[in-house]
Amino acid sequence: MENKLLYRLDDFEGPLDLLLQLIQKNKLNIYDIKLSVLIDQYLEQIEYFKNQEMEIASEFLEMASRLIYMKTVSLLPHHDEIEKLKEELTGELLEYSICRQMAEKLSHMTDGFDKFVKLPTVYEFDASYELTHESETLLSAYLSAVNRAKRFAPLNVAPFTKIVAKKIVAVSTKIVFVIRKLAFSGKTKLGSLYSGAKSRSELVATFLAILELCKANRVKIGDGNTDDAEIRLVKGHRRDEQ
Repeated sequence: MENKLLYRLDDFEGPLDLLLQLIQKNKLNIYDIKLSVLIDQYLEQIEYFKNQEMEIASEFLEMASRLIYMKTVSLLPHHDEIEKLKEELTGELLEYSICRQMAEKLSHMTDGFDKFVKLPTVYEFDASYELTHESETLLSAYLSAVNRAKRFAPLNVAPFTKIVAKKIVAVSTKIVFVIRKLAFSGKTKLGSLYSGAKSRSELVATFLAILELCKANRVKIGDGNTDDAEIRLVKGHRRDEQ
């Protein structure tokens, strides 16, 4: 059984620290990260922290949202953007790893030596921007900033609302509906079966139900126009004849 990493959030200085620990645990190549493994492990740790009722800093949740977005983009048919996102994350992890290594070396170098502390010197900086740029350069920088903001923005669910909000009528329910309609009288007009339909899905389900019943030889459709044609229950299936 694989042992899970169990940490307190105080053990991590930030989400990059947690990601590096997961990379070391799974023996991943930092230059070619398997996003599916890393993302699932990270989200699993965040979920564990929540279950243990630990206080989670906002930067850990922001990284979780960022990783979920990367995983979503990687599932799309055209996911050229995922390579850029992956490069950005790899660069941040490398920079953080180097800083952490240097900090560890410096901590050992100061052991056994007297330490001198100097208060920081206060400098007054001129906040005015004195450089000049071409208008094309400013436009390019603005568009780059806008695109970067859109990249990390939440997905817009509005285009999918019309698709998932429609009620899908099952063919099996309409088969039961047709049988019950013909159970006592044994016959009716074909158009009457469609008269109460409230949606295209219900019309299609009714049509498919009639086809299935015809195929199973449970109903017969007589001659006539589409709506005036008579549909009757095959002998042996009427309730009053059973």
